[in-house]
This record gives sequence, C-alpha cells and structure tokens, in this order.
Amino acid sequence: MSRVRPLEAADIDQVAALYLATFIRRGKSPSEDLIACLGEFYLSGPTVDPQIPSLVHVNGKGAISGFVGVNVVPMKFSDNRLRAAFGGTLMVRDREQDPMAGARLLKAFLSGPQDLSLSETANTTSLEMAKALRGVAFASYSLEWMRILRPAAFACDMALRKSSLRAWALPAARRLDRLHGWSGYAGARVAKDAAQTAKAEPVKHVDAEAFAASVEILISHYQLRPDWPGLQLRHVVREAFEKPLYGQPVAALVTAPNGSPIGAFLYHLREGGVGRVLQMLALPGREAKVMDCLLADADRRGAAGLRGRTHPAFLEAMLGRKMLFANVTNTVAFCRDEAIIDCFRRGQALANGLAGESWGRHIGGNFS
Repeated sequence: MSRVRPLEAADIDQVAALYLATFIRRGKSPSEDLIACLGEFYLSGPTVDPQIPSLVHVNGKGAISGFVGVNVVPMKFSDNRLRAAFGGTLMVRDREQDPMAGARLLKAFLSGPQDLSLSETANTTSLEMAKALRGVAFASYSLEWMRILRPAAFACDMALRKSSLRAWALPAARRLDRLHGWSGYAGARVAKDAAQTAKAEPVKHVDAEAFAASVEILISHYQLRPDWPGLQLRHVVREAFEKPLYGQPVAALVTAPNGSPIGAFLYHLREGGVGRVLQMLALPGREAKVMDCLLADADRRGAAGLRGRTHPAFLEAMLGRKMLFANVTNTVAFCRDEAIIDCFRRGQALANGLAGESWGRHIGGNFS
C-alpha cells in the first residue's frame, strides 16, 4: 500500500533520479553533484527544519514514486515571527497508476506545524490541487515578465537555448539585429530612455556578500518579509549566484547620491542571451529607477532581453516599458490567518526569488 513519509538520506539517489527525469532529461543517471545538491538543500542546509521535512511518496512496491521538497524560512509579519514553509519541486512518477499521489503529498505537507505554507512553482495541475485544498493564488506574483532588447537574438535564445545549434545561430541573429539598426523598434527607444534615466542613479556592481548585506535594508518596508539570520541570508545569496545554466551572475546596488542603497537587482546572463532576473528590490517609490538601471545594465552587456517573475511593487513601473507577460507557474499561499492572505493581495508580502525556492542551486545548476 502506498504511503507518504519524511525524506531520509537513503532516499536521495531515487529523488535525484526522479528530479532528473522530471525536470532535465529522461534516460540518464543522476550525477554525484545533483545528488549532493539535493541532499544539502533538502536534508542538511540552513533552510531545513526537522519538524517540517520534505516528503516522499512510496508506492506499494516500496519504491519512491513522488516527492515534495520543503524549505523553511523564518518570517516576520508586522511584529510577529512565524515559520513559512515553501513546498516546491512537486513530482510524481507514473501519475496514471496512482493519480492521487500528488494530492497526498500536498495534503501531508499542509498538515505540518508551519504558520504559512507557500509555493512559487505551482503548475496547472498543482494549482488545481491547491485550490481544492483552499490555497489562494495571487496573479500579481504569478506572471513571468519578458523584455526584448534585441529581437532576433531574443528569438534565437528562447528557441535554441538548450540546443547546440545556438552557438551557430546566435552570431547570425546578432548581425541581423545590428542590421536592423533599431530604427523602428519601439523596444530600443525604451532601452535608450532607460539608459538616460539610469545615468542619474549610481549603480555599483557587487559580490554576494555585499548584495546580502543590502537585502535587510531594502525589504524592511514589507509587512510580511523573511527574517533570515545573518548566516542563513548569506548562504541563500551565495547559492543564488550559482546558476551556470543561466549564465554569469550580475548583481548591483542602485544608490542614492550619499551612497545608501535605494534598490538592487540580481540576474544571470549567458553571452548574447536572455538574462534571467532572480531578484529586484527597491525602496518605496524607487521601483522605476531600479527597473531602468536594470534595463540599461543588461543592454550595455549585449543581452538579447530579460525575463523574471513579477512582484506587485514593480508592476506599475513596468507600464510603458514594452513588457510581455506569461503565466507559467503560480504563487500560492495556504494560511488560516486572513490578515496574511490580505497582505499578499495588497502586495505587502515579499515572496518569490530569494524569499522562496528558486534561489536554490538545483534550479539553474548544470546537472545534465
């Protein structure tokens, strides 16, 4: 008979094989690096809480047929401290044979002692299960935004980013973009406007330690926000920098004339490709400045474009900047406290990115 139980160290090989088959490539054995990465993230890392463990689904034959990964983030809601558990990497093998496995995993996760349960990676199937279990999805946290800077290179990178043909096609695409000359492309005019605006705001490129040191200042205005211990925050940011599939990390602080940070951004960029923005932060009223600095920085580096996850604080700043939006995965919250749910509805909760699951090295790591 199938059952759900906490993840154990002996399970990691099977979980890694399931992860590889679900998210990367079928028919291969997981590398030692992938096994070690998942073991650290879900068993021994600083966001592991033994009281709120990751869970596996074991089928009638004793094999692991499903998994939900959990990382726990201490949070502050106004003056109250609480534990938020992020349930991600929900995966089930042979769903047709046991169609309720995913629901069992999700229900077991929600029965834990955490004050708030969240997911930032709920796909269509997971979203339907979440709604059936009284989860609330938030559209303003669940959109992926895209900004085209070089249209031919953008199309090339999006279509061939996992193909060996990219190396051959990208130079031709970049020549086509240069030939285009940006003369009639509205997106280029916006990029140039952003560059002019960004000139007035000093941008300082920083390493992981300096970026981490700025985070607490830049999130202090959120009513619901992570309350990381210092060592945990530095660990999260260091891991977030390591995403070789997405490219090299680019992190910067946007500063006021006196040198104090008013915003920050972190993205990863492969040469000539589409940069993946993991985190944007800004003090209230400075979101447009930070967005312009980000666009200008990516344009100077020859990026084909940018993509990232929306946050309500930045949606208004995206107006007039020729953004495209798509809904791929969803941010969902489960909480009995309606005040916390309302906090999300008002955009006063910091979620996704560093305050979620996608900072983990297993996302964007080179394990194929």
